[in-house]
Amino acid sequence: MENSKTVSVLNDLLQITNDRIEGFEKVEGKIWEKYPDVKAEYDRMITQSKLMKVELINLINEKGGEPTDSTSVAGAIHRTWIDIKNSFTIGTIEESTLSNVVFGERAAVDAYQEALESGDLDAESFELINEQFNSLKTSYHQFSRIENYKND
Repeated sequence: MENSKTVSVLNDLLQITNDRIEGFEKVEGKIWEKYPDVKAEYDRMITQSKLMKVELINLINEKGGEPTDSTSVAGAIHRTWIDIKNSFTIGTIEESTLSNVVFGERAAVDAYQEALESGDLDAESFELINEQFNSLKTSYHQFSRIENYKND
């Protein structure tokens, strides 16, 4: 296993995690009055993302790599698209915002699954990424029930 491949995959996941954090911060305050029951899960997801970021940075450093502690171009484009979409939203911004959280979580789950299937992770990295993947799937499934919130 080439260490540079492992570091590259870990850096990709670090950027995705940074995208999640930045995306979550854009949501803050937009939806809590209408959907107060979502707040606790949302706060847990922010805390989880920040912990995942620290774990990824530590692992990249352990592997002798340089953490790419920024967001991705795709994430920036997605956030801009969300801003534009929200400015023309039919219905409520709150519902659109919740849908965007679900979309972002699905993209993160897919990226983690791809990383696990890539064969580019050493055993230690695979173990951590698999743990993070399972946490992401749990969050995604909880938020994918978004229709329950919209219909209440």
